[in-house]
Amino acid sequence: MHLTPSAHVDTFTRDHLPSAELWPTLEFTLPELQYPDRLNAGTALIDQPTAKFGGDRPALRTPDGEVWSYAQLLERSNQVARVLTEDHGIVPGNRVLLRGPNNPWLVAAWLGVLKAGAVVVTTMPMLRATEVATLVRLTQPSLAITDHRFADEMDVAANDAGLPVVRYGSGGPQDLESIAAGKPGTFDDVATAADDVALLAPTSGTTGVPKVTMHFHRDVLANADTFARYVLEPTPDDVFAGSPPLAFTFGLGGLVVFPLYFGASALLTERAGPVELAERAAEAGATILFTAPTAYRAIIKEGRAELLSRLRVGVSAGENLPRETWEAVEKASGLRLVNGIGATEMLHVFISAAGDNIRPGAVGVPVPGFRAAILDDDDQELPDGVAGRLAVIGPVGCRYLDDERQHNYICNGWNVTGDTFLRDADGYYVYQARSDNMIVSSGYNIGAPEVEAAIEQHEDVLENAVVARPDEERGSVVCAFIVLREGVAGDADKRKEIQDFVKSRIAPYKYPRDVRFVDELPRNPSGKLQHFRLREKLQDHADIDTPSADLV
Repeated sequence: MHLTPSAHVDTFTRDHLPSAELWPTLEFTLPELQYPDRLNAGTALIDQPTAKFGGDRPALRTPDGEVWSYAQLLERSNQVARVLTEDHGIVPGNRVLLRGPNNPWLVAAWLGVLKAGAVVVTTMPMLRATEVATLVRLTQPSLAITDHRFADEMDVAANDAGLPVVRYGSGGPQDLESIAAGKPGTFDDVATAADDVALLAPTSGTTGVPKVTMHFHRDVLANADTFARYVLEPTPDDVFAGSPPLAFTFGLGGLVVFPLYFGASALLTERAGPVELAERAAEAGATILFTAPTAYRAIIKEGRAELLSRLRVGVSAGENLPRETWEAVEKASGLRLVNGIGATEMLHVFISAAGDNIRPGAVGVPVPGFRAAILDDDDQELPDGVAGRLAVIGPVGCRYLDDERQHNYICNGWNVTGDTFLRDADGYYVYQARSDNMIVSSGYNIGAPEVEAAIEQHEDVLENAVVARPDEERGSVVCAFIVLREGVAGDADKRKEIQDFVKSRIAPYKYPRDVRFVDELPRNPSGKLQHFRLREKLQDHADIDTPSADLV
């Protein structure tokens, strides 16, 4: 591991990188991946495209018709950088936490942080105060920027840590937009090192404590120079749209990095169901759509296939794309979905296929710039046709912020993703299952232990266990097996009460849609809970749709 001299005055992120022996192998096998030693991703994503493609071109769009040009986005991101440095004393290497839905000012703030040489900490706006407080403790930001509509939970988390908070969108005199408007629209971007950390992106942890992935400035661009360049092949005339929040690296790539890097534009939708998203995308002339298989299924089931037929590319990721869904979309709309698997640890998609290279039922082949293998439990490569652990090497790789779980993800230089795959005789990778107890529901990663911890706080719950239950619409749903206190009835009212309780403690999308009251939970002789037996029970009762009280 060789690091170039850092531009960071605050050395927190470099000081907390994993030790050299725990780094993944990094390979830069494409000409596009030969980045200079000094590189600021903010400069590469807005200054350079503005100069290359023209400032008048549209960069960001909203469903209500608002359009920001490249020149406007450049000016506002420069103004944000000035607010950070001149009004809040942000220096290179400081962390700045962002909280808000997908809208132009969130993008301007994200770019402004990078331009100032600081480090972005992304958070989903739906997180509760306790969850945000955990991320504040782990990343130690110097400032938080939040959409004013999501300030309440942010304020609670920030007050406990003494963290200053800046709001945007309220229109008040202390609002970021108002203050930025009084700043010059130019800024001398900090000449960060290509291997200075630019982004701290939390991912759900199987223990309930989030892992925080660390990404360099060059990493932010590497996924654009691999997956986007070689699979999506974007042009300046493309319009990107999608459902994932920008706090998900899937959304960050598809709605910010990829369109800006190639001079295209993006439609930013704060919140919309699948059909509404497709309608808004069609109205904006979208050509590339990013969303989960759940959404594509819903659009087809609602009889709105014509909305998909207008797309040039439909990207499906965030959860497994079943062959049946792919074929239903293709039959109804003519759109051949681009499947893909990525990871927050790797920033974006690293196995995929497009056009004539698509094989329905398979995810695809390694994206140019990456290579992959299937490993057994002893970290040895398996032959074709044998299922094992998916392992990947490329220009990006897992680096957790000061986390012992780095040992679990990196094996002999490979990034081992936690997914079980097999490779067929033609070199295509076929998804089998998650290797750990992460629940992937409608594209969201949900750590089962975090849900268990929330349920356990309810006064009537003695113990509980959470597993994934297969679901045709969402891929999987959170299923909780709960043992109640003696004398408490496990009825429909109690089920809803516990579900609402969980929604009040953690992000609402993590709540158990399926709650089953049981007399006891299966354990081994040493007392360890056996989640696999609960999964087996669900398989044995696959034909039962209503929660049962006697499955265990």
